[in-house]
Amino acid sequence: MHSYQEDAKVQKNRWWILIAVSMFTFMSTLDGSIVNIALPTISNDMGVPMNQAEWVVSVYLMIVCSCLLLFGKIGDSRGKIKVFRIGTLIFVLGSLLCGFNHSLGFLLFARVVQAIGASMTMATNTGIITEVFPIHERGRALGAIGAFVSLGSIAGPGLGGVILSQFSWAYIFWINVPVGIITMLIAEKFLPKDITMSGHAIDRGGFAAIAATIISFFGAIFLGQESGFFHPVPLVLFAISVIAFISFLKVEKKAAFPLVSFGIFKNKIFTMSLITALLIFSSNFFVNVVIPFYLQNARGLSPSYAGLLMMVFPLMMVVGAPLSGYLTDRVGPEILVLVGLGLLSVTQVMYMFLSVDSPLWLYIVATAIMGAGNALFQSPNNTMVMSSVTIENLGLAGSMNSFARNLGMVIGISLSTTVLYQAMSAKMGQRVTNYIADRPDVFLYGMKITFLGSFVLCFVAFFLTIWRIKKQGGIQKNV
Repeated sequence: MHSYQEDAKVQKNRWWILIAVSMFTFMSTLDGSIVNIALPTISNDMGVPMNQAEWVVSVYLMIVCSCLLLFGKIGDSRGKIKVFRIGTLIFVLGSLLCGFNHSLGFLLFARVVQAIGASMTMATNTGIITEVFPIHERGRALGAIGAFVSLGSIAGPGLGGVILSQFSWAYIFWINVPVGIITMLIAEKFLPKDITMSGHAIDRGGFAAIAATIISFFGAIFLGQESGFFHPVPLVLFAISVIAFISFLKVEKKAAFPLVSFGIFKNKIFTMSLITALLIFSSNFFVNVVIPFYLQNARGLSPSYAGLLMMVFPLMMVVGAPLSGYLTDRVGPEILVLVGLGLLSVTQVMYMFLSVDSPLWLYIVATAIMGAGNALFQSPNNTMVMSSVTIENLGLAGSMNSFARNLGMVIGISLSTTVLYQAMSAKMGQRVTNYIADRPDVFLYGMKITFLGSFVLCFVAFFLTIWRIKKQGGIQKNV
């Protein structure tokens, strides 16, 4: 059997395969964002400062980014389904460990375990689905994956607020365990054996260099926000990241089977789709970081009420993503990507004009538009990425797609908090690194500047897409 599309049993079970892959995609992406709303509770419960508690979010995203390319390459070499299966087990184990309140150090260790498992599933999910589904259904299938990625990336604070209103913060992690076990049983029954394996050696030197680049660079940003960017530690980490990245480029040029085959970036559809994904997920995390402050601190809403309001986005994704996938198969991806990016740009402008006196329906409308924009963007963009490469490069393409998304999340967190605190500091005339009680005006000023930055990201993505479509010769129907 040369492909899963020729296997009648696999085709019969393809929607069950999609369910198993999508569920783990949702959980692994969710855990990059769901902890945000629980950080004050974790900080108080463990007796650690808020800036230390924030590493619970940061370390997860940094490790995921560091490992994605490695596991994408291992998936191509040893089998994507094998890597996915092992990753699900590691992720569930890490989720179980995260709920035990021993110390911050233990929680960070558990988050590393969880992140390794998550990166194994993220690096292989789109490759598995692209191999399993025929071309005429691929848009819908990848649309489902994109929907669950977007749901997980931004539904975290809303879902986390609902959980915190009834249970302790441990259940934010423990909810993954029963859901994960059920999903693993579905995967065990329906996932086929690997048939596409290159057997190539793994570029360990390239992995070490790119991991050092990511961890030192974002470590420098997060530490720089606390102590100042000209403090010796951030400066040293920035220097290490530059040296490590230069080493990565040199290692990749010499490696027989490099971690990243740079020739793939000559494919303009692939490259531009990755860049737009990175920009949009960065923009999404601007919202993820700022809106909880706006709803809870500036407007004084409870975590549970704020969480319910933030569920508008995932609800719109649930409704819009299947439609987007269907339209991708029917009319092609280009026009949908453009409309989605246009809606996302409008949303950022609407967020810029929110105040403490704004009617809540204005926030709800803006968030609903954002959900619709993401739904229209994700499915066609995933389809453009995964359909632009050969079957031998599906693992690399899938891992690069996930890498772009997760790198966007980390950039979104680091850039949005940097812009927010710098703007608030300028307004106050002194260094600010947190919300200031009884001064919502300072926060709202910072929020406007932050969403202006988010608008610029969406605007750039919009015009890059127009440029890409013109280079391709206009909008074409997907056939």
